[in-house]
Amino acid sequence: MAATGFAFLVVGFVAAVAAVVLLFAGHFTKKDALSRIGRAAVLTSAVALFVCCLVLVICFLTEDVSILYVLEERSLSTDGFAWLYKLSGLWAGRSGSLLFWTFLIALFAAIVLGRSFAEGRGGGSAPRASQLDNLVMAVISVVVAVFCGVLLFSEGSMPFTPTPENYFNADGTLTAAASAYSMNQLLEHWAMAIHPPMLFVGYAGLTVPFAYAMATLVMNDASKLWVERATRFVLASWLFLGAGIGLGAVWAYVVLGWGGYWGWDPVENASLLSWLVCVALVHTFTVYCQRGAFKRWAVMCACLAFTFVIVATFITRSGIVQSVHAFSGDPVSLVLFGGLIAVSIIVPLVAIVVRWKSFGSDTEGADDVENMISKDAAYYFNNVIMIVFALLLTYMTVTSALPKWLPFGGDSLGTTSYEAIARPLGIVYLLILAVCPLLAWGKTDRVKFFRQARIPGICAVVLFAFLAFWWATQLVPAYDAMMAKGNAASQTLLEAGPRWYYNGLALVGLLVASLLFFNALFMFVRNVKVPGKRAAAIGGSFAHIAMGVILVGLIGSNMYVYEHTGYMDFDAEAKTAKPFEVQEYRLEYASDSITDNTEANNTVLYEVVFDVYKNDRYLGQAAPSIQLDVMTQQQKINAAVIGSPEEDLFIVYRGVNQNSDFSLDVRVNQFILFVWIGFGMLMLGTLFALVGRRANKRSDDGSTVIG
Repeated sequence: MAATGFAFLVVGFVAAVAAVVLLFAGHFTKKDALSRIGRAAVLTSAVALFVCCLVLVICFLTEDVSILYVLEERSLSTDGFAWLYKLSGLWAGRSGSLLFWTFLIALFAAIVLGRSFAEGRGGGSAPRASQLDNLVMAVISVVVAVFCGVLLFSEGSMPFTPTPENYFNADGTLTAAASAYSMNQLLEHWAMAIHPPMLFVGYAGLTVPFAYAMATLVMNDASKLWVERATRFVLASWLFLGAGIGLGAVWAYVVLGWGGYWGWDPVENASLLSWLVCVALVHTFTVYCQRGAFKRWAVMCACLAFTFVIVATFITRSGIVQSVHAFSGDPVSLVLFGGLIAVSIIVPLVAIVVRWKSFGSDTEGADDVENMISKDAAYYFNNVIMIVFALLLTYMTVTSALPKWLPFGGDSLGTTSYEAIARPLGIVYLLILAVCPLLAWGKTDRVKFFRQARIPGICAVVLFAFLAFWWATQLVPAYDAMMAKGNAASQTLLEAGPRWYYNGLALVGLLVASLLFFNALFMFVRNVKVPGKRAAAIGGSFAHIAMGVILVGLIGSNMYVYEHTGYMDFDAEAKTAKPFEVQEYRLEYASDSITDNTEANNTVLYEVVFDVYKNDRYLGQAAPSIQLDVMTQQQKINAAVIGSPEEDLFIVYRGVNQNSDFSLDVRVNQFILFVWIGFGMLMLGTLFALVGRRANKRSDDGSTVIG
């Protein structure tokens, strides 16, 4: 199987290189025969890489450990999701995940090919659109070739290394030492099994708008053609990135056992970078199509979205920063991905300078912001905030690898540093998002603005009054209680700013959330009522509603967490324990157990069951546990969560002390349900904007007119 996989990987690499040469040659020599062969090479590369992935999948499902990567990343789980964990072995490790990602990039090239072929057969694809697609496939094939190069020429990234003979006994069974190899148990969760491929689809999809931007520069075509053909890919990528980030947050919340869902880990930050730039790109495309403005910026933004994908890859695979999620360092990845970052920035910058006049605005002064109270200004600051935040986030993530003479060089920045920037910047951004739909292009008429803002504004004030009451009666007391503890958590709150600033920022955030929610809600209703209104506008306004919901959830569940750690006194002989109290909650011991699964998957499960009460009202049972890998002694924390619309009770069991008392970490997370609901709404809005786009008419040049 290893030889088969390696052979098809070579075929995929050679076909990608051939596609680059033939498609570029076909374009510049105007020879359609070369382009047709190049298109065949694109399809060949995608098929070959699919076979490579299929080889690994078959090995995982059949437990064929003749390939070293399969041995190292196989799942030994026996629960109901065992098949999913076995399948997820494909993307669980360094080389398999890179192979899967490479295949997805090649698949997107094949999708571009399929769309172009279908349009050609239907008579809807003009020569200019076909030429553009050829160049797009050539650019994507360059990326595929680079990724294949990393797989082939980096020993640590080769997925088809045969398992050494000394890993087997004479009868063909694995030695005791080799039997210890398996997937990290922390990855054996349904959310983590789905999280990586979601991100990889998003990452791979952002290669397409980058390729369209580069292709349109080569063709010197500043029309909307490239934007209209790339928009679906941008929305799809943003959708998958968002879903991937959300699933990762779910996994972190219930598996890692620290009670949160976002810790500003370097790999978490890496996944966020492209998502942030995608936000700017989606809004930039709107201005490009509606106003004929921001053309140069749209090209650069599409390239930056791809660049930050490679930056994310560089962070996780080069070894320049340390993270529980990152892979070990690799010199080949360092050179190739570092070079790809430089090329993806320098080449488009040079090309934009060369094509400067061609990519000017359709209307004189359209790129200029005439008035600060206008859509132009809102879109401008939308872009600035997202890009600046992405750049700051990148810098802060890699500070530990920077020289000492640079700001924060050599230091690993903590959560407080990130949140000191993210919180106020996020609130300002969402305020712009709330006001933008009420503004006009060029200059906003104040009378019309206040007339439109009056009813949603009144509704927002009413909602804010309720949220402010909740803030004063539930959140501020939780903050004061945590500060009174005088522990490490109190110190973290103190580092976030003085009391007036911290609580004031949260109150302003709740006001912004109220404004955003109702302004977006009224805009959503208006868009739905207008006949023929673009699905993108309807989905976009619904996504803005979701952002308001998410903001409320973030303020409650991130800024006002009440935590109590300690021991539940336990009498092992009498099997009784004193209640463990956290705010209005009371945990009473019910039972405990030890389940030996060493024969099935080398694990032992330690579980404690509690009866949970709130204000003396019985809520149900909670059963937090610890799963111990006997071979590696690695622990997997399984938290217990009792949720309600207003808050979660999050319970973590961390073992026992010498007196057999239970070590517990219990948190009350306010309004965390709003985060999950809001994220789901955001995905639904994006999905509607993606699949609901109408392409009723076609222009003479073959571009789609969105109705």
